[in-house]
Amino acid sequence: MIHNPNYSLAFCSMFREYDIRGRVSEDELNPENVHKIVKAYAQYLQKRNINRAVVGYDSRDCSPSFAEAAIAALREEGIDVYFIGLALSPLTYFAQYHLKCEGAVMITASHNPNGWSGFKFANGYSKTLEPHDIIEVAELLDKPTQSKRFGAYEEVDVRDAYIEDIVSRIHMGPKKIRVALDAANGGAGLFIYEVFQRLGCMTFQLNCDPDTTFPHYFPNPSELECRERLRHMLRHPYVHADIGLSFDGDGDRIGVIDEKGQDVWSDIVLALLAKQLLEKKPGAKVIYDVKCSKALEDVVNANGGVPVMWKTGHSYIKSKLHELDAELAGERSGHIFVSGDDWYGFDDAIFVAAKLVEYLSNKEETVSEIIETFPHYVVSPETKAHCADTVKYGIVDDITKKMKAAYPGKVCDINGARVQFEHGWGLVRASSNMPELVLIFEADTMEHLLEIRSIFKSYTREYEEISDNWKNDIVEA
Repeated sequence: MIHNPNYSLAFCSMFREYDIRGRVSEDELNPENVHKIVKAYAQYLQKRNINRAVVGYDSRDCSPSFAEAAIAALREEGIDVYFIGLALSPLTYFAQYHLKCEGAVMITASHNPNGWSGFKFANGYSKTLEPHDIIEVAELLDKPTQSKRFGAYEEVDVRDAYIEDIVSRIHMGPKKIRVALDAANGGAGLFIYEVFQRLGCMTFQLNCDPDTTFPHYFPNPSELECRERLRHMLRHPYVHADIGLSFDGDGDRIGVIDEKGQDVWSDIVLALLAKQLLEKKPGAKVIYDVKCSKALEDVVNANGGVPVMWKTGHSYIKSKLHELDAELAGERSGHIFVSGDDWYGFDDAIFVAAKLVEYLSNKEETVSEIIETFPHYVVSPETKAHCADTVKYGIVDDITKKMKAAYPGKVCDINGARVQFEHGWGLVRASSNMPELVLIFEADTMEHLLEIRSIFKSYTREYEEISDNWKNDIVEA
């Protein structure tokens, strides 16, 4: 969060670690404030001699008017605009390569609920703004216009080129795969059916028509309720799909269900992709965030790879991927990045889904049978405890200090506190996108997991600012 005396606390709170997100309201995001923020980003681009930008938006009621304000701000600062319309975040990143354009504005709040919006700003290819960049954009708010020219404008359709590029890179095996697809009425529905049909899959669609009211549930594959209808469809006697695939609203996060209807969390999805990669490229690095299961580390080591733990956050993971010249990276939240010869190094749920289907089509085993060979741990869902944006980072820093004192040498503090115990581990960190703390627990048995959960609960109960009613908790309130 930034501090600017010219703006309200609510406005300042929108400037987060690696993107900008806020509520659609008079104090936070509205066309006037969108114009101010994107104008500052345009000046950020000009300082780097970048004078062209792609603009796309997700499937929310506010998005078209915000796109109009963003386009006007960019052009006023002399930035030429390629407008791709209703899009996905990966489609916007792809359009940068396709149009040879280093700037990009994706208007989205990703998996935040309806009533929110925001921006993912690019700084070059497959790179989005990091904390120091976000601060720089904030410092450019209300600066006088620098440009003496008005930017050009062109509407461009890159959908077909994007689909063609994905399909051309996937090499299906002899097994014909049955795929159940759920877009939750988000923008991914405009793409996924055609991709998997062209790959030769038998496809079954659920909620693939974009609808800004999101009549069934909001597209967030991390939430348990968002997986139930897909689970029922996948197991229907007329479907019997080999895999269920769900997508968030802007298409950069994936959810997976195996052929038995069991949840496959994204760190295990990453383990599947790591196994696929390491069959071709032993010794490859695989980057993962602090929320991921130890099973992922075990699989990477067992298959001759190099596991690298890093901070949660799509910009952090993307940056580390490029820094280490790695070919695979991901987060437990569902952001997965494929780079090298396969893809461009940005988080793209549709391409990742296609890689999974490719892998299965070349294997005799089912998803569950492959996963059964992995080390098994009991893991909690991604649990949330409400905590105000203004205090959450300070509280997590305080909890981390206390835990490091209580468990010397057992706390990884690259992003919150991940504490290693004899039978498992637990994590508490501040959410970058919402006013809440994120907690995850993993252990060799459910009994040990609940013990670890109780330890973390004893720490959070020391702070009245942290809600004691945890959402998505493994224990019923």
